Amino acid sequence: MRKTSLNAQILAGVLAGLLLGLGLSLLGKESTVAQAGLYIAELVGTLFIDLLKMVMIPLVFTSIAVGVANLRAHRQMHKVWKATLGFFIFSMMLAILLGLTAANLVRPGAGLQLAMFQDAMQGFRAEQMALSDFFAHFLHSLFQNPMTALAQGNVIAVVVFALLLGIALVVGGERYANILILLQELLELMLMLVGWIMRLAPIGIMALLLKLAATQDAALLATLIEFIAVVVTTTLLHGMVVLPLILYLVTGMTPLKFWRGAREALITAFATSSSSATLPVTLRCVEQHLHVKRDIAGFVLPLGATLNMDGTALYEAVAALFIANLAGIELNLMQQMIVFLTAMLAAMGAPGIPSAGMVTMVVVLQSVGLPAEGIAILLPIDRLLDTFRTAVNVEGDMVGSLVVQKWVGHEQHINEH
Repeated sequence: MRKTSLNAQILAGVLAGLLLGLGLSLLGKESTVAQAGLYIAELVGTLFIDLLKMVMIPLVFTSIAVGVANLRAHRQMHKVWKATLGFFIFSMMLAILLGLTAANLVRPGAGLQLAMFQDAMQGFRAEQMALSDFFAHFLHSLFQNPMTALAQGNVIAVVVFALLLGIALVVGGERYANILILLQELLELMLMLVGWIMRLAPIGIMALLLKLAATQDAALLATLIEFIAVVVTTTLLHGMVVLPLILYLVTGMTPLKFWRGAREALITAFATSSSSATLPVTLRCVEQHLHVKRDIAGFVLPLGATLNMDGTALYEAVAALFIANLAGIELNLMQQMIVFLTAMLAAMGAPGIPSAGMVTMVVVLQSVGLPAEGIAILLPIDRLLDTFRTAVNVEGDMVGSLVVQKWVGHEQHINEH
């Protein structure tokens, strides 16, 4: 008998949660059955959120430290990794700016106060700081005792420490090979735990949606469609206009020629929702169809599958503003800057597996004090949006390999003359 896929189980959980929630709402709040059902749903839903929070910090820490430390094997490719990181950061910044601009213009979720967030938002206080105070506070939050940061779940401090540790492992070279192996094994263990937690996702999602459907009205569905439209439109805009334009301006390659060569990898990324699973196909397309040198493709693409997540960064920034609107909170410019930075760092820390963005989404929400419960609304539609953003993530890696080859080749050409 064929085992039902996790996607099918999650879909069943979504439907069951919505139907049960609607059933309980029809019974009325006074009903003992409705109260018991909501109590159990709250218990299970909270447990699922707590499990995601539990793995979030160690997963982000090991992902970033290992990703940076893997540059060690390519120390001789000094220009290549500088050009690669430069491109990754630039393209992700453009993606997040595009997402934030669209979210501020359309404002999905604005005016719809969700009861499920009211308790979580009791302690929220939007701090109004002067610019100088904000930067002093922000810099102070970057460098903290790593043990304290890990224990308190201070994401930005953990990311900074992981980056510095990764760089130290690169500089230290072979002397610290054992530490790198240990971190890689820790990362594999964290991914195993995420796999286990995702097996509970159908029940967790069902419980969260049951609570949502039992306490909300149909207005949420309309605003959810609006949010999906904003995310899909901006993701496609980045993938079909921004990235091809960068490619054409730097290399002169037409979008048509690129898409013809990249087609297999993009379809695989869309179907699997995993940059890592698509990697063998991506390497073949880039080397055979787009004629990128093997040493450049072999460096840029595996690193990109971990660090370069244009689609994920865009999605997490838009989602943070969406959740803020639903919770009735106006994020000021400073808080949106924190969302900008955190979305970029969280996307870099997201492993290339399906729905990994959900784990790091908690990071982005908590960086500006938004309720982690917000992912209850995003989970049912996450897999649909994941297909689009993964295709754009992989496209960004492929464009990056072509751009890096052009830059590095151009530099070598100048040096030779």
